[in-house]
Amino acid sequence: MGRWRPKLPPSSPYITAAGYAALQEEDKALWQKRAGVVKALAAAAAEGDRSENAEYIYRKKELAGIDRRIRYLQRRLPTLQIVREFANRDAVFFGAWVTLEQDTGDVVEYRIVGPDETDAAPEYISMDSPLSRALLKRRVDDEIKLDLNGNSVVYYVTGIRYPD
Repeated sequence: MGRWRPKLPPSSPYITAAGYAALQEEDKALWQKRAGVVKALAAAAAEGDRSENAEYIYRKKELAGIDRRIRYLQRRLPTLQIVREFANRDAVFFGAWVTLEQDTGDVVEYRIVGPDETDAAPEYISMDSPLSRALLKRRVDDEIKLDLNGNSVVYYVTGIRYPD
């Protein structure tokens, strides 16, 4: 029996066109990988005693993980809204690349994307994150103060750009 996990709050349904294509590609690749795992599982099951068959146990767990991700993608993909156009390019909104300068002088750049594509690159941050929420509707030269784990951090928006 699995471990109980509390239900997560719903995440934002927005995604870039590139992020949506990547999720579709992942779904397609998982189906192909699943076919190979099913064949290996059948071969391991044919070897006999399943209770002490490490290959069989491993393949069952691998298949369960693949099936879990496929189920998630098949539920999530139809609900996503692809954002292709960026209307207001003077302020920070979904899809923007934002250049920030910390009060220490360090400069960082982040892109605000949907929660389903934050694993794509380290500089991608979810629009549901505290930093993204603080950045929304801000303009160049605006100051953002965040309280992260008891530490106060100050950022200055030094640049906003959108992909073409």
